Amino acid sequence: MLYPKNSVDKLGFTEVKELIKAHCLSEMGQQMVDKIQVMSNYDQIYKFLNQANEFKNILVNDAALPIHHFFDIKSLANKARIEGVFLSEEEFYQVQASLQTVFAVIAYFSEREGLYPNLEALFEHLPIEKAILKKIDQVIDAKGKIRPNASRELLEITSGIAKAEQEARKKIDQIFKAASGNGWTADGSLTVRDGRLCIPLLAENKRKLKGFIHDESASGQTVYMEPEEVFTLNNRVRDLEFERRREIVKILTALTNELRPYTPLLLSYHSLLTKLDFVRAKALFAIDVEAEMPQVVNEAKLKLFNARHPLLFLNFKTEQKTVVPLNVHIDEGTRIIVVSGPNAGGKSVCMKTVGLLQMMVQAGLLIPAAEASVVGVFKQLFVDIGDDQSIESDLSTYSAHLSKMKTFVEDANGKTLVLIDEFGTGTDPQFGGPIAEAVLESLNHKKVKGMVTTHYSNLKIFASNTEGIENASMLFNNVEMKPLYQLEIGKPGSSYAFEIAQKIGLPQNVLNLAKNKVSEGQKKVDTLLVDLEREKREIFETKQKLDKQQRRVNELQAENEKLKSYLEENRKVLIREAKDEAKNIILNANKLVENTISEIKSSNADKETTRNLRENLNIELKKNTVKAEPVKPNPVADEELKPGDWVKLTDSETTGQVIELIKDNVVIAIGDLRTVAKKKRVIKVSRSSVPKEIRKSFNSHTGDFASFSPEIDVRGMRTEDALHAIEKLFDRALMMGFNNLKIIHGKGDGILRKMIRQYLKKYDQVDRLEDEHADRGGDGITYAYLK
Repeated sequence: MLYPKNSVDKLGFTEVKELIKAHCLSEMGQQMVDKIQVMSNYDQIYKFLNQANEFKNILVNDAALPIHHFFDIKSLANKARIEGVFLSEEEFYQVQASLQTVFAVIAYFSEREGLYPNLEALFEHLPIEKAILKKIDQVIDAKGKIRPNASRELLEITSGIAKAEQEARKKIDQIFKAASGNGWTADGSLTVRDGRLCIPLLAENKRKLKGFIHDESASGQTVYMEPEEVFTLNNRVRDLEFERRREIVKILTALTNELRPYTPLLLSYHSLLTKLDFVRAKALFAIDVEAEMPQVVNEAKLKLFNARHPLLFLNFKTEQKTVVPLNVHIDEGTRIIVVSGPNAGGKSVCMKTVGLLQMMVQAGLLIPAAEASVVGVFKQLFVDIGDDQSIESDLSTYSAHLSKMKTFVEDANGKTLVLIDEFGTGTDPQFGGPIAEAVLESLNHKKVKGMVTTHYSNLKIFASNTEGIENASMLFNNVEMKPLYQLEIGKPGSSYAFEIAQKIGLPQNVLNLAKNKVSEGQKKVDTLLVDLEREKREIFETKQKLDKQQRRVNELQAENEKLKSYLEENRKVLIREAKDEAKNIILNANKLVENTISEIKSSNADKETTRNLRENLNIELKKNTVKAEPVKPNPVADEELKPGDWVKLTDSETTGQVIELIKDNVVIAIGDLRTVAKKKRVIKVSRSSVPKEIRKSFNSHTGDFASFSPEIDVRGMRTEDALHAIEKLFDRALMMGFNNLKIIHGKGDGILRKMIRQYLKKYDQVDRLEDEHADRGGDGITYAYLK
């Protein structure tokens, strides 16, 4: 139950429905959007939310649903029910196209059985009667026209018309040629008058031909005559046309009679198409406002995380601004939240956000809030926003507010959500405050849930001392005198009346006079609130900085521990391997020395033999001698290096060819890779010193470079396939040094374009994204410019 009835307008729900209607493809879908209502049945709400969420997943992550035609086949089915009535060619075409869409949709979901259970339930147990489509296809072609061979009689009549028209044309051409040869015709060619082909004759020659004059020129010098022989043939064509029309009516009547038994099934198909259009529109709106499906519970409570007002979100989106998200919870522990703070600080928007999102969820719509949000079901929603004074009912603003408070107090219960803006205003604060406090106490006693906004200090004090009621404030930067639009639960907020008055330039003497009229106690309370808010903000900012620093320290510590463990493990392995290698060297050396001594003895110290043995010892010594570090060559001077030169990296044996010189950097091609190195890290080498294999490889890759095109067409692809193809093109473009890509994705619903742009934005190498010129494709083509 909604009270008052205009709550949907007050909270912006009517505007939301209009935005959803704009996404509908059919009038039937729009009519269904008009019927959207706030529900209180948990199962219905959960089902509608899941349908919208599943359709959103299809639009974002799956191939496009084959929805092409939406016609009002309900009215056509009702027309076909009447005996003696027949559907026209156009009407049968609409039935034909709608049936093709229905069967394509059912086939789409059959291929994905079990993936979208709530959408599959829309056509569960719906029979697939393709005999209807087959019968229509035999009579109506793909363009919605009756087939020439729809019946044997129609085919004969059509052939007769074609033959008679051919004879008539041939005859009039002969007569026209003869008349022209005799100089009887006026300038020009054959022309049509009254639907008949005529010869333009000079008026003085009209007696020289027999026939029927259909018209004459404005000057009277030319008459348009249909020759007698042709007149007879054309009459024959007209008679055949009448026969053809009668035969078509006969065929369409027979086809309508065959269709009549299927009208209940056509109505079921109509219902399916209408629901699909409706759910599709809801899903598209959800994508527009970046909505998600929250956790829905069958309890009277809510917990919103990163919630945003959808209308404000769309408005800010066009202005390229960001909405400050809202975090709030209302449950049995915190039933009513009393929001205070300065004017224009966002109190009303905060409350309207809560009310509108609650309304949307209970109407089966996804909401712009985090998936972790929890939204319950309220049986009643009572709203008091704005000025509802009535001249007819003789109600003032305050009387209108009191009238609503009466209803709230009498009818609200534990399953009611109450939203009251500027609680207690409209009368003398000395009396309005206590009345508002009494109403608030009564609502709290009845376990009502809700949110109220106020400037009254007595309500702030009452909230701080009453269980179930919680103070909250909209944060305000009292240094820059700017609202922060952030809701903070747990403490009341100052109205900043004097500070705001001072900022807008109210004279200081007036401000001083006003301050003197405020009681000392009230001054202290307001000053204390301002100081508390400032100190709390400073503490919060300091805590954030400390948390960030602590996280960084923890990361570095973990990284150091990991590195230390890695180095320790590798040090032990290296020492063990070095010991084993040294042991083997010593053993081999001992064996070699022993063998050498033995051979010297056996040769009686022969000089030649001794010299050979000494050389063997020197060879083995060189094998186990540590080589000295090579001296690094001098860096290449600017004038020594140019594109096309072959170079080698000084810290490796890698060889490549210079592509480009950029200040102190050199762009080098190494096979199909491109790398950038400092000039001091490369040394120029001769072409002959480069292996032939490397030179051949480079030549082949140069050919690849020449044939590479930085353009791709992903229209018709699934999102995953399109992104994969773009990723491959992006990698090659980076390797080959291209500075832009052209991606043709088409317009459609804009889903593929959005996903491609989100994907490209995550790469640091992408500088910016732009649409093609409107005359050459507009937002159907994206240019990605690389850094």
